[in-house]
Amino acid sequence: MFTMLLFLSIGVVAVALTALLYKAYTNTRQVMINRINVDIGPSYEDQFEAGKEINVLQLSDMHLENISISPKQLYDKLKDEQIDLIALTGDFLDRKRSIPKLIPYLQVLNRLKAKYGIYAVFGNHDYVLKRQDFHSLKKLLEHYGCRTLQNECDTIWINGTTVNIIGIDDFSTERSQVGKSYKGVNRGYRLVLTHDPNIVLHMKNFHYDYLLSGHFHGGQIHWPKPYHLVKMGKLVKMNMIKGLHVYDDKPFYISEGLGQTGLNIRLGSRPEITIHRLPLPVPDLSISSREKTQAAI
Repeated sequence: MFTMLLFLSIGVVAVALTALLYKAYTNTRQVMINRINVDIGPSYEDQFEAGKEINVLQLSDMHLENISISPKQLYDKLKDEQIDLIALTGDFLDRKRSIPKLIPYLQVLNRLKAKYGIYAVFGNHDYVLKRQDFHSLKKLLEHYGCRTLQNECDTIWINGTTVNIIGIDDFSTERSQVGKSYKGVNRGYRLVLTHDPNIVLHMKNFHYDYLLSGHFHGGQIHWPKPYHLVKMGKLVKMNMIKGLHVYDDKPFYISEGLGQTGLNIRLGSRPEITIHRLPLPVPDLSISSREKTQAAI
């Protein structure tokens, strides 16, 4: 009798575990589109005007070894969206053989015809590649029109407003050089692209209007809690793992990413495509009141 109950219990547990794993796998196919309207805050209202915004598409942590969406599916989700600028915030892949898999996704991004271009930074998994293979990844991105930023910035003008795109290299692999990234930054709107959001804890003296990042995958296995993220920096202990946050009065966003690492499962998280609606200052007030009080970094 005892043996029969033991086998029955084991069977129930096995069925439950199988069902959980199946659900966790199907979760990787349930890609969300999150739409974020960035609040300018009351102290900035006199510097913005209604209708002067840009839509930024953010894709992060594609992890082509375990990506959740095909190029066609990605295009079908985005083809009717108004996209002004595309930001890719790192962790494309970590194996040489995966590099060609990126091509059809880059072709999709080109088809979206973002008016102000495509910008990319690299993550810790990209730097797993050998030097020559990493160089091939970077060249491929640039071949398909991506402006790659490694501790550097680029400046564009949108309807008369200066917009600085600041790319800070990966913090978790100790490649971040914030001061170098800000070299050449002009007065105006400052959009930071980086992979590991922990860098925000080290930017007290560097102004930005908005920062985009990824890295945590929303925990990927966020059930009951993402205990495995504890070693991934102080933000985890501050319960800043995904979504929109504010630190030192500056807003930043952590994407849950499109792909997975390790096991191709998700619990308590979903693959994410993000469209950020960013308000821009009017041309003659393209420097914030906060920025005026800080050193011109």
